[in-house]
Amino acid sequence: MNNRISNKDKKDWNNFINSKEKLPNKDLKNNQKKIINTKSLDLHGYTLEDANKKIENFILENYQNGITKLLVVTGKGLHSDVEKNPYVSKNLSILKYSIPEFIRNNIELNKCINSFAEASIEDGGSGAFYIYLKKNK
Repeated sequence: MNNRISNKDKKDWNNFINSKEKLPNKDLKNNQKKIINTKSLDLHGYTLEDANKKIENFILENYQNGITKLLVVTGKGLHSDVEKNPYVSKNLSILKYSIPEFIRNNIELNKCINSFAEASIEDGGSGAFYIYLKKNK
């Protein structure tokens, strides 16, 4: 490693130190984004019936409270034991698929929802999704 600092680097550093321009705190900015009007629900370990009840209450409650973005973590279904039962759909019994299907078929919930989107990798990727709610009038 070179221990010498070039004259250009010294000049750039001095210009930066003497400048009134401040760098934004990226950590603070990212934390603020996640806090604003977002609630999350983790459905790991729930049965299908319990998860459906929980998600319905979660959506309606947050719609009433003016929350506009929900994060729902369902998991990817990797540890699901539905493959052992030949009478159960391998896709629709996994919360990842069944919860969005339940929401789409619920007329009352659809009145509150603008859209769905897959979650970013930081929030769970394909094992989670966002629900964007309409503003409660």
